[in-house]
Amino acid sequence: MIHLLKERATPEQIREMLQEYENMIKIVVDIRLRTLCGGGEMHADCESVLLEAGSEQDDLWGANWYPAEQRVEFESLINIRPRLGNRSNVIQDETLRRQVEAVTRDILGGV
Repeated sequence: MIHLLKERATPEQIREMLQEYENMIKIVVDIRLRTLCGGGEMHADCESVLLEAGSEQDDLWGANWYPAEQRVEFESLINIRPRLGNRSNVIQDETLRRQVEAVTRDILGGV
């Protein structure tokens, strides 16, 4: 199940987002609006939800969240953006990584 979150997730929302993958949640973070969409099979699913909710493409970055380890992995096909200087599926800019991690921890951390 996919959830669009603007504040801390509930344990039930975490369980629902884990339905697709047992120990990992695919997430997309809007670094400008500080919102997060998680769950589903592909990052593109979350990306679509955020775009429909008014996010701008350049503000969206994909990652994976491992709740048991409270760890972010900064890898997603949606991150390949040569015109923004990111030529890899891994977020290469350290500032962007810190922003993605901060929003992720605010919304999913500790749950």
